[in-house]
Amino acid sequence: MSLDLAAIRDAHARIQPFIKRTPVLTSERLDAAAGGQLFFKCENFQEAGAFKSRGACNAVFSLTDAEAATGVVTHSSGNHAAALARAAQLRGITAHIVMPAGAAQSKVRNVGSYGGWITFTEPNLTAREEACARVARQTGATIVHPFDDLRVAAGQGTATIELLEDTPDLDVILCPVGGGGLLSGTAVAAKALKPGIKVIGVEPALGDDVAQSFRAGKRISIPTPATIADGLRTNCTGEKNFPIIRQYVDDVVTVTEENIVTAMRAIWEALHIVIEPSAAVPYAAILEGKVSAKDQRIGLIVTGGNADLDKLPWLKPEGSQPPM
Repeated sequence: MSLDLAAIRDAHARIQPFIKRTPVLTSERLDAAAGGQLFFKCENFQEAGAFKSRGACNAVFSLTDAEAATGVVTHSSGNHAAALARAAQLRGITAHIVMPAGAAQSKVRNVGSYGGWITFTEPNLTAREEACARVARQTGATIVHPFDDLRVAAGQGTATIELLEDTPDLDVILCPVGGGGLLSGTAVAAKALKPGIKVIGVEPALGDDVAQSFRAGKRISIPTPATIADGLRTNCTGEKNFPIIRQYVDDVVTVTEENIVTAMRAIWEALHIVIEPSAAVPYAAILEGKVSAKDQRIGLIVTGGNADLDKLPWLKPEGSQPPM
């Protein structure tokens, strides 16, 4: 298949019964601080807690009956894992999930709640992909890649269709980027619906494989990043996604760990919603001055809310003492 507006619209129709149309929230406080108007597309309210439900449902419900009969398998740090488990449960098929050891317990529990069969492996891409391929061979399950699958990317792009229907006069869309599935779908939908809009990907400086690749004009791999934004811990942008990103995305910027935490807390406090670190990355770009919001109308994709509430980044470590 090709990734275009028609494919994204088809995905939107296909997944309508299985997803929520998430709200777009605003904050006078955050607008005043930014000097512009910010519109937060709150995919943290999505089923399974993240935008990943869109792509997973599109992939699973695109399968033929013969393909679906042997189930699906993926590797994921959590959000795609839960989304695929849920989509499989809705279709009445088995989901095999390869997760890295040390994945957030909230995300492990989320996968289990939807009946996913979990296999843990070493927390690096090679180990994850090998385990995923092994499960596929053993079970006959269809691999649904967490980001390098155009059916998945088409599903992710449906969030931008809704965002631009609700707030059509945006100047910029800021989108987190890990493997590039969401950014690909976002950029294709945005440029088709509003050709003059800017689409900017944002990723942690500790995991800047997409920024490096974007500037080099070729895919660059990095070691597994140690960023707090666990949903963006990819080694290299997707092979299918990268040409789309190069064609449709205007820029890719990076943000520090400190600003990710600051942005996460600011959104919790101003919008009164729970978001995870990966979802704070777009607002961190504004805080850090990587993207100017002055006199701009900016849409921000808030990707998910599966935060580990026992390990919030602003909580003091157990046993620590307050300063004298």
